[in-house]
Amino acid sequence: MRFRDGLRLAAALVVAGCGGGNVVDAGGGSVDASGGLDAGSGVVDAGVDPSVALDGGALDAGADAGVDGGPPPDESVRFVVMGDVGEGNDGQRAVAAQIEAYCAVEGCDFVILLGDNIYDAGVESVTDAQWTTKFEEPYADLALPFYAVLGNHDYGGVIGVCPLCTESGGLGNQFERGSIEVEYTSHSEKWTMPDTHYTFQLGNVGFVMLDTNSILWDDTTYGDQAAWYDGAVAALRSSGAEWIIASGHHPYLSNGAHGNAGTYESIEVGGADIPIPVPILDGANVLSFFDRYVCGDADVYFAGHDHNRQWLNEPGACGGTELVVGGAGAKVKDFDDTTRNATHWQDATVPGFMHVTIDGDTFIGRMIDRDGTVEFERMFSRTP
Repeated sequence: MRFRDGLRLAAALVVAGCGGGNVVDAGGGSVDASGGLDAGSGVVDAGVDPSVALDGGALDAGADAGVDGGPPPDESVRFVVMGDVGEGNDGQRAVAAQIEAYCAVEGCDFVILLGDNIYDAGVESVTDAQWTTKFEEPYADLALPFYAVLGNHDYGGVIGVCPLCTESGGLGNQFERGSIEVEYTSHSEKWTMPDTHYTFQLGNVGFVMLDTNSILWDDTTYGDQAAWYDGAVAALRSSGAEWIIASGHHPYLSNGAHGNAGTYESIEVGGADIPIPVPILDGANVLSFFDRYVCGDADVYFAGHDHNRQWLNEPGACGGTELVVGGAGAKVKDFDDTTRNATHWQDATVPGFMHVTIDGDTFIGRMIDRDGTVEFERMFSRTP
């Protein structure tokens, strides 16, 4: 029996209530792929049909993106979140192996990729060999749809625009490269990026996938997200989405080297962080977009960009939207200032991912490292 009817993709919307309710923080634990972990909700075993027909966030047609292994015992939505993965390195493969083990126990419906999907400067075509070495091969054993957003490295960069740069990559101003990753959707059994920004829905959870790099540059090559956002969320709401989960590459708040939106401190070039030489890269456009549209509207916002994992704890920030940074899917980089923002938990020592279960009005997030250790768990309930 295939669990498909839950994964109906829709473009829809309305304003979300955020946060509140019961909260539990916990740490410790490890994954035992051969036994139960809490109450497992199904085993992923292949048979994914990730066909999607979304255009700029609007649903063109229904989609069938179910995962075999039988239906879960409830209507929970289970997924993995991670970013900055496209290295093709040992860290990426180790994290992939632990995702496979964890999903076999706890169940997973899909993966969210938070941008910088292919380092260092994106891909040049849908036949670029990097698709194989930095995506298909590392995740060969994961029969799940991967819903991706674009990061600055996916948009490449041009030598000469950055006076301090000695190579391309990191600036994110080669806008023609964004459409290549969209096009790759029709060339892969699991890569799922129907547009540079889009929505999808599973059960009572609506997902808003943002192109924050275009917001950063105030570029509308692929559409005006400011004009699109309210309508996209309203469509999800009218389709039954009680949760709104936003995902993008750039963080609203971060203790990493890039810092908070509006005062981003550096860009990554050749693996090194250098001071921002282009004023627009400070993230002021990201800050204003989030303050106007996302903060207080989305229940949760997932971001990457900084290569560490953080679950922020600034109750007055972003209108109560829960903020998570998960850019450690392949490598880590130390924090710039661990006290810049309060956190429930943060780590910059080891690659890892986040596993999320949303069941009714309850959200459970677990931070898991490349060795399969559950390092942190937090539960909270939304207020209907």
